Amino acid sequence: MLSVAEARARILSAFSALPAETIALPDALGRVLAEPVLARLTQPPFDAAAMDGWAVRAADVAKADPTHPVPLRRIGESAAGHAFSGIVRAGEAVRIFTGAPLPGGANAVVMQEDCEADEATVRVGRAVAVGRYIRPAGFDFAERQELLPAGRRLTARDVALAAGANAPWLSVRRRPRVAVLATGDEIALPGDPLGPSQIVSTNALGLCALVATQGGVAHNLGIARDTADSVAAMAAGAVGCDLLVTTGGAAQGDYDLVRDVLTEKGVALDVHAIAMRPGKALMFGRAGSVPLLGLPGNPVSTGVTAVLFLRPILRVLQGLPPDETQGPQRARLATALKANDRREDYLRATLSADADGALIATPFSRQDSAITSLFAQADCLIVRPAHAPAAAAGDMVGIVPLSGGALNL
Repeated sequence: MLSVAEARARILSAFSALPAETIALPDALGRVLAEPVLARLTQPPFDAAAMDGWAVRAADVAKADPTHPVPLRRIGESAAGHAFSGIVRAGEAVRIFTGAPLPGGANAVVMQEDCEADEATVRVGRAVAVGRYIRPAGFDFAERQELLPAGRRLTARDVALAAGANAPWLSVRRRPRVAVLATGDEIALPGDPLGPSQIVSTNALGLCALVATQGGVAHNLGIARDTADSVAAMAAGAVGCDLLVTTGGAAQGDYDLVRDVLTEKGVALDVHAIAMRPGKALMFGRAGSVPLLGLPGNPVSTGVTAVLFLRPILRVLQGLPPDETQGPQRARLATALKANDRREDYLRATLSADADGALIATPFSRQDSAITSLFAQADCLIVRPAHAPAAAAGDMVGIVPLSGGALNL
């Protein structure tokens, strides 16, 4: 059996970033940039007021204070979208609003709270330095400046920035197309009548949801029955996809039927069985032009292996590093753990924080690979290397976070 690290390296080496495509900015949330976003204009394009107040020459109000306000002649107004076209000369002032262009001749803005005005005159009660409350042209960014790098997954803030850069179209990586095929006579779709020996299928829908959250497009091929013809016919629906993910096997053993049928169809297997718990029965190969990732049938085994293998595949296909954070993440154990055996263990756990903000990982007391209710509550997987010694409460352990992801702000 391969180690998890060996299997990941072998599997991920088979994938590279998908080609780029051009999309409209409103469709960009969650997409990964194939090319950087460059500003198509300078922002702001002119010197602009940072406050509501009065545009003045700083020298005219150098001696102003609340007890001795300086009177200036009011000559006009500059509002956002409606600039004052004249020039501010000695002894003059222009009413100005936040974001409005600074009139020629003015070099400072006095806040409106420091002034009193009537229709003809404004009395300035505070001195200001040159440049006060002015956002100079290019204060935010300059034309041709790189604002968002290639390889970035776009958040809502990024979309707003690209809009401000006047970029209506973006070059992004194509979404990975993933075909998902569940197998087994024992499973039925949610809502369908259940036979006396059947259970509801959870794996395919969960995998499709994971694909969507990671920026891919899932194609649910349905459920293949435990016959060679059914498996072969339904697997054919993956043609044109970037990846085929199967889950489950025949009654006589994980993947026996799936592996045999696909091998007969020319599938070349590169990985089969991994020294991990849960999820030992995992396979990887290629069905013609379509890579194949075969996940175990137990629902928690499916979920754990999807996090460790499917999630990084989807990231690599979009030009991202395999993991969201570089290097191992760690937390402090809330309870003691016994020594581990020869298989790497992934314990479902919750996360909390102590008084100092350090992460505390609390493993569930039940770790059976069929308990989906606890897997849904888990915040992370505690990683127990093969042959790890017993660990005491308070010891540091590696974790794989389950929360967070592609579409956060």
